[in-house]
This record gives sequence, structure tokens and C-alpha cells, in this order.
Amino acid sequence: MKIYVASSWRNNQQPMVVKVLREAGHEVYDFRRPCPGELGFQWLDVDPKWKSWNPLEFANALNHPIAQKAFTTDMTALMECDVCVLVPCGRSAHLEAGWAVGNGKHLFILLDQSEPELMYAMADNLCLSLRDLMKKLFHLNMQQVQVID
Repeated sequence: MKIYVASSWRNNQQPMVVKVLREAGHEVYDFRRPCPGELGFQWLDVDPKWKSWNPLEFANALNHPIAQKAFTTDMTALMECDVCVLVPCGRSAHLEAGWAVGNGKHLFILLDQSEPELMYAMADNLCLSLRDLMKKLFHLNMQQVQVID
């Protein structure tokens, strides 16, 4: 199964989630290493002074070639995934999860250390732990295999 893990650099759980999903045989997109030998996007790559931008500078930076390339890479992976796994964190990940739901993708949310969020009701599955996530992904995979047979 192709899985898009929506998370952020601030979430320390993200690398473990990617590792466990890959070890289970899934094709997992990792924004931290989107392509072999390539580190993921950071605003620092666009401008070392990015934290002091005003709204116009931020809006303009979205058109920077580095930002555009990263956006295209992330969106391609999101469009091609079967499942989006949200490891709660920042704004971008929540936009990705919303896009996934709006486009008919399965959404699983790992609730390990999340604060309550009403709109999480959009998810196919709320997962209480990484083990719970793996179990629910296994069941989804088995359902898809049965439909194909």
C-alpha cells in the first residue's frame, strides 16, 4: 500500500512511524527524505531570514523554485497515495490530511499524544497507538485484497 505520512519536522514520532510502516512492506513517502540522497524542504533553504518575513514576503516565497519543487514533490506523493496517516503536528500536515479526505483517500490519525480535535471525525480510523495503526492498516489491506479477488 502507498502511504503518505503527514507530519512535521517538530514531531519526533514521524521517523519511527515511517520506519515501522516500511518494515511492514508499505511504500511510504517521507517528506524528510523525499528522494534518495535528498533532504526534505525547509524554509531556511529559501531564505535564512525566513522567520522575519512579512506576509508579502511569505506569499512571494511560495513561488520560489525551491518551494515550488518541494510542493510538487509532496503533492505528487499525496495524489498517488492510497492512505494518508496523520501524525498530528502542524498546519501543513492538517491541510494534507484534509486534502486526502476530500479526494477520497483513507485517513488514519495516530492519536498517541494529540489534543482533542473535532474535525478528526473525518478520519476513517482513529488509532490509539502505532500498534493499533498497524492492525487497522492490515485489515484495510486485507479488505482491498478480497475486493480484487
